[in-house]
Amino acid sequence: MDRRAFIIMVGVLAAPFAAGAQPGKIARIGYLSPLSAVADSLNREAFLKGLRDLGYVDGHNAVIEARYADGSSETLRSLAAEIVRLKVDVIVAGPTPAVRAVQQATRTIPIVAFSGDPVGESFIAALARPGGNITGLSSTGAEIAAKRVEFLKAIVPKLSHVAHLEAPDAARRMVAETEAAGRTLGVRVINLFVRNPRDLNSAFSTVRSERVGGLIVALAVKPYWPQIIDFALKNRLPTVSGPREFVEAGGLMAYGPDYSDLFRRAATYVDKILKGAKPADLPVEQPTKFELVINLKTARAVDLRIPPSVLGRADQVIE
Repeated sequence: MDRRAFIIMVGVLAAPFAAGAQPGKIARIGYLSPLSAVADSLNREAFLKGLRDLGYVDGHNAVIEARYADGSSETLRSLAAEIVRLKVDVIVAGPTPAVRAVQQATRTIPIVAFSGDPVGESFIAALARPGGNITGLSSTGAEIAAKRVEFLKAIVPKLSHVAHLEAPDAARRMVAETEAAGRTLGVRVINLFVRNPRDLNSAFSTVRSERVGGLIVALAVKPYWPQIIDFALKNRLPTVSGPREFVEAGGLMAYGPDYSDLFRRAATYVDKILKGAKPADLPVEQPTKFELVINLKTARAVDLRIPPSVLGRADQVIE
């Protein structure tokens, strides 16, 4: 083999490590989601892509210990404890219920968290200097909660009652901000917490009996999106959530940050921590771009006309 060919071969073999991963060291990374593996697939793939871009390949120089609670709070706590027992180097957790579970399971293993209000939920001391063993990304969910109420009111001016479908251990500020937005707009917000199919059926009964005119659907109840969207279509109810996948699944509107991008960026925190950085010193990032996505096919199905003022603000309209 000549010298030039040898140099090229060495470069190819070293490529997976060039961006950040250290040759010879296996990174053990915990990953915890309150969702099912299917419901969380886009987030997980975005995170794994972020790792690959930095030179970490699952099964090669990294081991990803991924666990999914499938909507069960009890299972979530058990899985958090299981990941801690595996003595991983760092844990990625999100959204809020998963962060709370791993926080309760360990105060020493570094945690890269994805949550709506990390300060309000007492995960960190401050965005700039988190302190403790948690850092990560904030979706600023509490701030955009008001916008979701506003969009529902804009397309249904006579709206008087809205149901907010959330997980029992959702971010408290998200719930409070949604209620506050409702009061400002003259809309009563009914919080309905869903942890299992029985809760979901009870929520549907409440929606019918309370003359609810719209649904705000949380990311944390993603395992039940198909049933919620089907219920909304049958009862001609407008819906709004955060991730664009909600609209792609048949929901009416989505307003929020690019969630997949947030999970991809979580890989940069993992890389820094594996290289020796302390979570206490890594500022929590916040999204800078938000998107509004509207499904006009769903709008027609629920017999709604989206006002030009709302359509004009949309980043994407699905026909």
